[in-house]
Amino acid sequence: MIRPSAVLLGFLALILLSAPGSLQAQQSVADLLGRPAALEGQPKSYLEELTLYSYIENSFVWNTGRVGRGDVNELRFYDHDNGYTFNAAELSVKKDPSDRYRLGYGVVITAGLDSQKNHSLGIFRSADDQGPLFRNTPKFDLPEAYASYLVPVGNGLTLKAGKWATLIGWEGYESPKNLNFSRDFLYTLGTPYTHTGALATYPFAKWLSVTLGFTNGWDNSDNNNGYLRAIGQVAFTPSDKFSITTAFHVGPEQNRSQMRDGVNNRWIVDTTILYTGIDKLTLATNFDFAGEQNDPAVVALGTRKDNDSRWGGIAGYIAYDWTKALRTAFRAEYFYDPQGVRSSETVVAGHNVELVSLTATIEYKIWRGLVGRLEYRHDEANRRAFSLQDHGTTPTSYAQNTLTAALYYSFF
Repeated sequence: MIRPSAVLLGFLALILLSAPGSLQAQQSVADLLGRPAALEGQPKSYLEELTLYSYIENSFVWNTGRVGRGDVNELRFYDHDNGYTFNAAELSVKKDPSDRYRLGYGVVITAGLDSQKNHSLGIFRSADDQGPLFRNTPKFDLPEAYASYLVPVGNGLTLKAGKWATLIGWEGYESPKNLNFSRDFLYTLGTPYTHTGALATYPFAKWLSVTLGFTNGWDNSDNNNGYLRAIGQVAFTPSDKFSITTAFHVGPEQNRSQMRDGVNNRWIVDTTILYTGIDKLTLATNFDFAGEQNDPAVVALGTRKDNDSRWGGIAGYIAYDWTKALRTAFRAEYFYDPQGVRSSETVVAGHNVELVSLTATIEYKIWRGLVGRLEYRHDEANRRAFSLQDHGTTPTSYAQNTLTAALYYSFF
């Protein structure tokens, strides 16, 4: 039987062989086919609105110190495995709704080890397969599949339903769209990746839009407890060079059997500030505040009066495009986990964990859509949180350092 991932890889290879000489991210079908663009002031054609995005990525991560059990880089999740990894192959087809063509949609399919991390409960993953390894989950995923529609009300109300990438955070599951190769702790440990639900977005002004909706939960396509969770976002964009975006998600994530004394909500508030007003320079910061009532990991300790958990942190980014081909990016991050519930891969719940990470990335566009990235990352904790050894469960190191060489090819 032919595996879906093999079909995807074969299709991507076919695209590579037939792709034009100059490839850019999110290319319209009209541009790909060489169709002329609509004149300025005229509505775009359907093929101009239909965009494709696709890439293949591989990496080699070298831990300069002592790796943990199973030769891994602990608490890193996406680049969890030390050594060579086939990270991802992706094909994305999307169309935003417009005044001319009001129906929109999006479908993203992926293959590779990253796909095991993106899965939501109910789509290629069952409740008995838990993170961070997901060894029983297939290396194939459908991270997004949705439909949208522009309702001609006022400035235009956009409705969206299905599965889509979370509104929370700045980094995402598509590595080439991030400034750094490795994802930060805020994304990997602190926030959801995808949601299944419905959204309504309304632009009150050119510089202000509000989104509200509901989901089945954090990375849940199957609703595990019957409750809907609220989600929303406020985007303030006074110019195309500056934006402030605040998003939230709140609702019960626990199974009903865990909520013995009423509904226990998990909540998160996330803010991203982005500035690109200086030529070739990108400045960004992202910070989160999150928590959960009667967190099961804390309740299981049986030693605390307050069983609520809290976590969050802040990450700052600075990137500079030295030439059209060369970019450097630096990220500094602080992540706090006072009850140890988000760092439980290596630290027993109930212990305060504080993580600091410094990441430097050099990116170079080699040829057409071929891009290479070299990255150095230093992770440090306030307690031993790394390097679980083969014959024990106790972390032995306060820090870990990694060097990464990554290569991806962007087809569109």
